[in-house]
Amino acid sequence: MSSVGRVRRALFGIPSAQAVFSRPGFASQAWERFAPVARNLMEGYHAALEDPRLPSLRARLEAVEPEYRGFAYEGAGMGLAALDAVTPWKKRLTAFVDGPGAAHIYPIYVGVGLAYARLRRSPEAHLAGLDPLLGWVTADGYGFHEAFFKRRRTVERHVVPERLTAYGRRYFDQGVGRALWFSGGASVERVTRQIAGFPPHRQPDLWSGVGLASAYGGGASAAELRTLLARAEPYRAQLARGAATAAWGRRQAGNPAAHTDLACEIYSGRGSGSAAAVLDEAARDLPVISVEPVYEIWRRRTEEQLSAA
Repeated sequence: MSSVGRVRRALFGIPSAQAVFSRPGFASQAWERFAPVARNLMEGYHAALEDPRLPSLRARLEAVEPEYRGFAYEGAGMGLAALDAVTPWKKRLTAFVDGPGAAHIYPIYVGVGLAYARLRRSPEAHLAGLDPLLGWVTADGYGFHEAFFKRRRTVERHVVPERLTAYGRRYFDQGVGRALWFSGGASVERVTRQIAGFPPHRQPDLWSGVGLASAYGGGASAAELRTLLARAEPYRAQLARGAATAAWGRRQAGNPAAHTDLACEIYSGRGSGSAAAVLDEAARDLPVISVEPVYEIWRRRTEEQLSAA
């Protein structure tokens, strides 16, 4: 590691992933179930801080086990966004997304949202420089960060940042739902109870985040996923869409996982390949100009097609 890399890690690094999971409000089994997820996300984050040159960064990320590689790319997106905030003229994130990170754009943008939250920047203020369809994913990452690191405010008091628009708040809630799954150690009863405490209008997006996290990150058995579906029956479409999104992201990156296929089968009766294809179909002929975000149109079409099937 270069001297510059050591300075960047000292300034922006996170000392211990396990310490984060030991914070008040986290389930006792959260670290046991999701240690590889946390470690590989931190690996990607610190890799970007230590040496953001794209060939070196890509080599470190591709060395990660395929099942967890998306989390490493998420961490790298977080690190590059943080560095670009300090030296914006270098545009490392854009070069990464346009180059070696192209297949992992979804988790990268989640990581960018994590960085925006740490830097106290609104994700919506930076949409112009991101992919027109997936840029809104940064609001998901923002919500995950707030629920993970500011639990009392976000999970217990149900506070949403005022600077987010109505659409931004919906994607923020998807990130909160993902955080509930990981911090809750994939406990169905715990997650169900926490979501029930939120206002009813927020619960569909929270459940979509749970669907995405349980499919992409795993952590639960088939029996537990079936119980989860039974608890969230009114939000089956959101669970199914979340799992299909996870399958789509893994297919784009070429890193399939058995737990993703399992979640898709249970939530929608489709294998992960079929579920991912629904997102492809929903993305056809999306409007170039629209009052509502094309990301929202994409999500709605996906839910409608999964529900019709």
